[in-house]
Amino acid sequence: MVDDDTWSGALHRLWQAASRAEEVAALADDVYAPLLATPGVHLVVGTRWDEDATLRYMRALGADGDAPVIVATARSMPGAAVREPDGEPVVTRSPVGELDDAVWPEAEFLRQVPGASVVGCTFRLDRSGWAGLSVAVDASADTEGVARRLAQAVDVIVACHTGILQRGREARRGADDALLAEASLQMDSSLDVEDTLRRVARIAVPAVADGCLVHLLRKDGPEFVAATHVAVQQQRALEEAGRDDPWLAALLAQRDDGDQALFLSGAALEGSPFVGPGPAGGGRHPTVVSVSTLHARGRVVGSITFVYQRPEDRLPDSAFLDSLATRAALAIDNALLYELRRHAVLSLQEHLLPSQLPAAAGWDLSASYEVGDPMLDVGGDFYDAVPRPDGSIALLIGDVCGRGAEAAALTGLARHTLRTLLEEGTDPGTALSRLNRALRQEGATRFLTAVVVTMAPQADGTVRLTTCSAGHPRPLVLRADGSIGEVVSGGLLLGILDDVSYESHEDSLAPGDTLVLFTDGLTESREADGTYFESVLPGRLAALRGSDAAHVAESLARQARTFRASGQDDIALLVARWNGITPSDGLLPLETLLEQAALR
Repeated sequence: MVDDDTWSGALHRLWQAASRAEEVAALADDVYAPLLATPGVHLVVGTRWDEDATLRYMRALGADGDAPVIVATARSMPGAAVREPDGEPVVTRSPVGELDDAVWPEAEFLRQVPGASVVGCTFRLDRSGWAGLSVAVDASADTEGVARRLAQAVDVIVACHTGILQRGREARRGADDALLAEASLQMDSSLDVEDTLRRVARIAVPAVADGCLVHLLRKDGPEFVAATHVAVQQQRALEEAGRDDPWLAALLAQRDDGDQALFLSGAALEGSPFVGPGPAGGGRHPTVVSVSTLHARGRVVGSITFVYQRPEDRLPDSAFLDSLATRAALAIDNALLYELRRHAVLSLQEHLLPSQLPAAAGWDLSASYEVGDPMLDVGGDFYDAVPRPDGSIALLIGDVCGRGAEAAALTGLARHTLRTLLEEGTDPGTALSRLNRALRQEGATRFLTAVVVTMAPQADGTVRLTTCSAGHPRPLVLRADGSIGEVVSGGLLLGILDDVSYESHEDSLAPGDTLVLFTDGLTESREADGTYFESVLPGRLAALRGSDAAHVAESLARQARTFRASGQDDIALLVARWNGITPSDGLLPLETLLEQAALR
């Protein structure tokens, strides 16, 4: 027998158990035992219902029973809807013999107590369902006292369930925040649009949904980019739906900038690829689909479609999906802006460099340009090859300090000034002096380096090199025998002082020799241990003995890019290999060289 003091102690222990419980079912023993010890109580039955009057669970225990009888089911009982509480718990009293089995599934257990009455309490646990707790009592029971104790036990159960839901929401909120943070890091780590979209899909499955489709909005409509699903065979079907399904295409086309996450299920999915044998078919739970519009900076950039095959309580809420969509949209928009900027910068860079190099008998000319700045500001490296009136060819290469619009303006000025002067036959030293004067007159705030080499074939089959440098790295020569020579040159940087003269230095090339001009982005590429590419350049160049000019230029640029762990300077290379002229070749007429130059 349980008196009031004993019941108070049992109720206190029940509250303690409720504060630790991870599920309401864990309280069963602490609820049933003190109720069964109440005078006149012979049986306790608990039930759990879905909102549509579907019985999910029943647990019965008698006063003399050793173990409870537990029934897990999914029995639809429309008649039981009359017992569903609207708000506060509802206590009822009735003779067991008057119970309707269509309303009271507990009756099959309660009738085991002859002549008993039932005191029952139904109560709502959450929006998705309700529960009941009933006891069979004999005539000796204080039904009012039993009802009071039943209501107190229900209070604990409801509080326990509310606490479990709250802790679950907090845990999900923490998990959602962590997922959003990780998603931002993953998406922001790429500036490639399609890679960013694929990262969105990979992050979402299975953490957010069972399947994910991502589309990018193009001028002619949604363009499928990525799909993923927890099941490989369903992923293939999901990809097909993303590419070709008219139902999905029409749905995505209807979305606009102000739309929040849209959830679709049941009849709303009729005709879609997400029901039946489609990509979401075969699941245990009803399929739910959500569509989130990706909008950033006032425009729609795409959409994310999530496919769920999981219980309703594991579906993300709209706020989370909207937050994920916002982060994804900003990452995608940044990638799109980067792509546009990259295209614009590379287009401008192309206009600052020659579209092609001149062709001349005996010469193999080639160049390479590697953009080193990940932010894609226009660099200041430039090069050119200019046919001259005397039949020689002038090579020029330079580097404006810094990046950006001002560097680009000086790059254009320097290259075109030197080109014009050299085409007119001006010697390299004078050309550099006049460029320096032009820079000073323009009030340029940046300095630049440059080197000019004229290459004049001689009657004996060699080439006379005349070199002038304005603070630029010295050109190298790869001799036919594999040895490496350095072209002597030196001079003050351009744009520093008003009146500067530049001395010329002469050298020569023999057939099979290769002249290599480059900017400091090549030599200053640095390995993680601090080693500069300059220290290994002679050996790397010697290993290219016998290669044509294009292979030398491309290989050195590629090696420097792979070599460097730090350094973001552009790399420009201009390579001239002298193959020699046979008697039948002769030199190209000056008019032909000038005509080729004019066509560039």
